[in-house]
Parts: sequence; structure tokens; C-alpha cells
Amino acid sequence: MRKIKSEANDATSRICLALAQVPSGRVVTYGRLAELAGLPRAARLVGQTLRKLPKDTSLPWHRVLNAQGKISLPQPGAQRQIKRLEAEGITLMNGKVDLGIYLWPQEKEL
Repeated sequence: MRKIKSEANDATSRICLALAQVPSGRVVTYGRLAELAGLPRAARLVGQTLRKLPKDTSLPWHRVLNAQGKISLPQPGAQRQIKRLEAEGITLMNGKVDLGIYLWPQEKEL
């Protein structure tokens, strides 16, 4: 039981560290964040981890989108996320962020 809890804490730490790296004005998908944390194919774990963050977290949770560049949160969280993204200069068109422009890291940055 302890090993499972330790592994979960390690995964949470890795996800939070990777999330802290995402620069202002850029976004990352759940899947890419999992990869950056060294947890390939763990996009759902990223979502679960973000859901458990404290409300007053300084981590940029709002920069995480689904693979289509859409917000996955229900209201009112989605509206808060949109406002935060727009405050960083990220524009949404028809409810989507253009990942070709805003995704981090871009292929050339890898």
C-alpha cells in the first residue's frame, strides 16, 4: 500500500513540475503534459491531478487543454479558464485554441 501511495505522490510531483514550466501565453494538452512529466499515455492522470489542486494554487492549470485545443472543464470553471487564457493573450475561436500557434513546446523547441 505504501509503495502505491509513494508512486502516486511521485507522479503528482512530476506533473506539477512539468506544469510549472509551461510559459505564459502558451498551452499544453493533457497528453503532452503527461509526456513532459515522463508519464506517457497518462493524460487522464493529469486531469485527475489537476482536479485535486487547491483553489488557490499558483500552478498555471488554465494552460492545459484537451487534444483538440478545447477546454474540458464544465461551467463555471470553463469561463474562469477562458478569462485567464485571454488575459495572457491567447485567443479562442469557436471555443478552441489554435494549437499550431500556442502549443508548447513546439516541435522546433523540443
